[in-house]
Amino acid sequence: MPKMKTHKGAAKRFKKTGTGKLKRQHAYTSHLFANKSQKQKRKLRKAAVVSSGDFKRIRELLTYKKR
Repeated sequence: MPKMKTHKGAAKRFKKTGTGKLKRQHAYTSHLFANKSQKQKRKLRKAAVVSSGDFKRIRELLTYKKR
């Protein structure tokens, strides 16, 4: 059976934390900022942790990702 490959699109979008969780960035951060409140824009800047249900799916895409 051939080797599994790391999904490069996912590898660019997720980072592992020290405890093994996955960090992600928020969506809705590229344009149309005049319609968003300052509070919403400020919260979108911070990274978020991937939910437990999504973590199981994404973990398979990041087979060999160390950091």
